[in-house]
Amino acid sequence: MKTVNDINFKGKRVLIRVDFNVPLNEDREVTDTTRIEAAKPTIINILEDEGSCILMSHLGRPKNKEAQFSLRHVVEAATEVLGVNVKFVDDCVGETVEQAVADLKSGEILLLENLRYHPEEKQGDRAFAEKLAKLGDYYVNDAFGTAHRAHASTAIIADFFPDNKCFGLLLASEIEHVNKVLTDGKPPVTAIIGGAKVSSKITVIENILDKIDHLIIGGGMAFTFIKAQGGNVGASLVEDDKLDLALEILEKAKEKGVSVHLPSDAVIADSFSEMAATDVNDIDTIPEGWMGLDVGPKSNELFASVISQSNTILWNGPAGVFEMEPFAKGTISLGNAIAEATKNGAFSLVGGGDSVAAVKKFDFTDKVSYVSTGGGAMLEMLEGKTLPGIKAMKE
Repeated sequence: MKTVNDINFKGKRVLIRVDFNVPLNEDREVTDTTRIEAAKPTIINILEDEGSCILMSHLGRPKNKEAQFSLRHVVEAATEVLGVNVKFVDDCVGETVEQAVADLKSGEILLLENLRYHPEEKQGDRAFAEKLAKLGDYYVNDAFGTAHRAHASTAIIADFFPDNKCFGLLLASEIEHVNKVLTDGKPPVTAIIGGAKVSSKITVIENILDKIDHLIIGGGMAFTFIKAQGGNVGASLVEDDKLDLALEILEKAKEKGVSVHLPSDAVIADSFSEMAATDVNDIDTIPEGWMGLDVGPKSNELFASVISQSNTILWNGPAGVFEMEPFAKGTISLGNAIAEATKNGAFSLVGGGDSVAAVKKFDFTDKVSYVSTGGGAMLEMLEGKTLPGIKAMKE
């Protein structure tokens, strides 16, 4: 896997696909610079070689070039994080852009306007990719968050740089860390899969069963498994059309010698609200009209015990509705157990939007081995899929 470390970019214009799809507030100020910070090592590496950087990204899901989706709003935050003045041009292809690139000197950075202002980007249009390719001597992909999309700037463009393309440090690091779980995981390997629905995680579970020793199931999806086994889950979230599937997963896990750990108790509520009346109950005898919104104390103890004996840990999905304070304890307990195991030498990988949000909210970011920046991309890698953005770089 060739990365920016393997090339000297002196005097070269380097076209970098970054993921600056960052959150903005009502005043259109960046509220979280994590993704900009993640791209910094690659950008600085090229600048230190005395190359120049042309950054391209998308922002949001514009339909008609709406002003709120302009990457102009990201310039100030990018300049601050990178410590280098970031220039901006208000399109990503065409004569104005080509002139701005021609004027770029070594050590300078130019940010192009939102790629998705052009529908051809998402269509994976070859002619559009070729116009983008004209802007650089080298192409670097450092956007793990979009590596699962066959878009013009992530998959198609690589064709125009047969010998002059490489991985950015972030993308290389993401691939390496996911593989650390999937192929090089030191046993016992434990996967913690949570979130609302079995349907969204089914392919992940099926693909990782051959690679893990323990499977902890939390979040709303646990109730589908409990009901499938004959439990009463009250008004808890259940996918009734996935009950047979849940039983199949349990059977497959048994065949492969994987220990499945389901919650034994739950924090239940009489409504989906922070102000609801709550109680702790066995998870398979939840009264009618009550719903489980978090795992209970006995489950927290069980999960922590399994995690403490693990050498490799994958965490994808929270244990409960952690956004509401009364139902956050299970997720915090998972975070504490993973942090403790990591401190004792385990490798821990956290990925998927909600888990990453929980890790940030409860200050676990520096207490786990690696936090992935790409929710959908990481899920697809865990499902065993070949990501178009990564495949294009290897061809």
